[in-house]
Amino acid sequence: MKAADIMTTTVVCIRPDATVFEAARLLLSERISALPVVDTAGRLQGIVSEGDLIHRAEIGSGKHVTRWKALFEEGATLARDYLKEHGRTVADVMSHPVVLAEEDTELSVVAARMDQFGIKRLPVVRDGRVVGIVSRANLLQALIAAPAPPAAPAVDDAALR
Repeated sequence: MKAADIMTTTVVCIRPDATVFEAARLLLSERISALPVVDTAGRLQGIVSEGDLIHRAEIGSGKHVTRWKALFEEGATLARDYLKEHGRTVADVMSHPVVLAEEDTELSVVAARMDQFGIKRLPVVRDGRVVGIVSRANLLQALIAAPAPPAAPAVDDAALR
């Protein structure tokens, strides 16, 4: 099976210049956990997920930086964490580059990418434009829709010896 066989084709997207609050409202109203970020031409720029929005200064859930972490962590990482905590636009907080799939990507590859990168969904693109999204739930739906394998014949101990 391929990504196109199981992907959700009605994908809610957001623009990079939208605010963090607009993204949060959209996630909640659509009951989804991530939004592909697309430019005016519909090309994938990034993805913003609940995980990108949970450490925010407005609600006091920012990451605490200890002295030891400040000493040993790379400056670029600390700056990125600060921007995610204080950024105002989706472009400030989105994850990029995006791990993605194409329509003909095998499900084994989709699942492997999800495992490798610790992600819960993959946008599916055609010519750089989002045409679908595959989530872990889509993979589970494929599992239960798959034909059951034939039952193994019963073998007694004598036959095994």
